Amino acid sequence: MNAHPPTEFSELLERAGLSIETAAELLDVSERTIRRNINGEGKRIDQLRLAKLREAADSRCTGERPEGFRFIDLFAGIGGLRRPFETIGGRCVFTAEWDRFSRETYNANFPEPAYSDHVFAEDVRPFADAPDQIPAHDVLLAGFPCQPFSIAGVSKKNALGRPHGFLCDTQGTLFYDLAKIIAHHRPPAFLLENVKNLQRHDGGKTFATIMHVLQKELGYNVSHQVVSSTPWVPQKRERIFIVGFRDDASFDFDDLAVPEGDGPKLGRILDKDVDPKYTLTEHMWKYLQGYKEKHRKAGNGFGFSLFGPNDVARTLSARYYKDGSEILIEQKGNRPRRLTPRECARLMGFEKPGETKFRIPVSDTQAYRQFGNAVVVPAVQAVANLMEPHIAEALERDGRAVPSLQQRKLLLPEQGVAA
Repeated sequence: MNAHPPTEFSELLERAGLSIETAAELLDVSERTIRRNINGEGKRIDQLRLAKLREAADSRCTGERPEGFRFIDLFAGIGGLRRPFETIGGRCVFTAEWDRFSRETYNANFPEPAYSDHVFAEDVRPFADAPDQIPAHDVLLAGFPCQPFSIAGVSKKNALGRPHGFLCDTQGTLFYDLAKIIAHHRPPAFLLENVKNLQRHDGGKTFATIMHVLQKELGYNVSHQVVSSTPWVPQKRERIFIVGFRDDASFDFDDLAVPEGDGPKLGRILDKDVDPKYTLTEHMWKYLQGYKEKHRKAGNGFGFSLFGPNDVARTLSARYYKDGSEILIEQKGNRPRRLTPRECARLMGFEKPGETKFRIPVSDTQAYRQFGNAVVVPAVQAVANLMEPHIAEALERDGRAVPSLQQRKLLLPEQGVAA
């Protein structure tokens, strides 16, 4: 069957680089109307809406897009921190992620237009040594790794009469590189994310050092909060968010907007028809049952966990690819199965139930690792929404403004046109 010949509308949509969903929102029509106009069918889009689409296309082609605030995405993974800050008017100008498979997924979901000044770095450390090579930015985002800090050199420095600070004690860690970037650029705001256990890591020394550096040595007003994912997704996952503002002390995590009620259940994100390859082999199922029984007799709780459609899952981990034991889905009359990577994408909030919009270009093994290391996107969105007015105030102090909602849609990464 031959494809429909290109229409003026489809060509404008292609030039604007808008997805069907984004175009429908921008023009205030249904996605069905967009598809019919792409194919030259049905009632045509009116001239006023066509003019709006031409403006979007011309802006993209000339590079005259709304600026928004600028942010950088460090230790970026697959972009779970990025998208929420784009929706509140931000534009990513620098990304750093060392894992090549994560970079593949990130690039598949955040393709940069030809005119973009975005920089994608593999290793952040060389840029921390030369922070002037990182573009100027208003917000720094980082899901930084957790590492212990050594204080062995402090007494030696005291003996030699040399000045020292807690920042010196973090040398050799990735937080040290992060702190150097903040110290150089002095962004109006930052958001750092880590595991809940960061507060207890190394007997609390790691977190105490981080807070001292951010508050005392770098001079930021800092707030932190452990946020659970269960109001947004059917998964018990807790992460600590650390928010800092250079000139604003009024930010308050108590104002975080959290959905009321019990939260969604697994049935919301599970597919009905799943490839049999995700069902555990007889050998693996027998092994896991034996492993659990062995530890039950020893008096501990190690083993697999079974879940049904009315349950909330445990935390998805990066080791899920090994046997899926922390989240096994019950199947009547059959052995349990793993979640599929697509279900993991929904479990982490990268896409809504029933959608297949998030691109997964890597193997199942790599996808499981990536989602297990990722953030829950709607939880980050709630934090981004809470930060938005404070970021806007910071821009206003510099004589700038956050783009309108309509303009923000032009700032989002182009997803291509699909009929």
